[in-house]
Amino acid sequence: MKITMDKQRVFEVLKQVLHYPHPEVRKGILTLQKEVFEESERETNIYISSGARIDLTGDVIIGSWTMIGEGTRILTHDHYHEGRDKPLLKLQEEIGVKWSNKKIGRDVWLHNCTILVQVTEIPDGVVVGNGAVLTKNPGPYEIWAGNPARKIAERTSDVISDRAS
Repeated sequence: MKITMDKQRVFEVLKQVLHYPHPEVRKGILTLQKEVFEESERETNIYISSGARIDLTGDVIIGSWTMIGEGTRILTHDHYHEGRDKPLLKLQEEIGVKWSNKKIGRDVWLHNCTILVQVTEIPDGVVVGNGAVLTKNPGPYEIWAGNPARKIAERTSDVISDRAS
């Protein structure tokens, strides 16, 4: 059973999930790596839930074989929280918001309701568990869970062969 999406469905879902919360500051760009479209047996090799939300204040790059679950939030902006002289809303009106780009690598699984906040890169092979709030950049092939998320394991190369026997 293939769960990857055809091109038409990918673009339909992206129309639903892309969000520009601060166009007065910046409108970012979403890039799907070219490898997403280079599989001979399928039109794409990614899955993005229509219930996800991708903030495009900063730019977002998504790699091949990535799965983005229902309720997942990819945030590319944050608000200024410094100082006491001005109310935070007034500060935002005057200077806007902070933004940063995000890169999501190859073979990444962002389970349902995960939130990517103060991270800039999700390396290849990372798994982020259900409901996790990721505030630190993980290492390749690490598994993170919790709120705030912490490393709980690493993906190993022998798991599949063990289960297949």
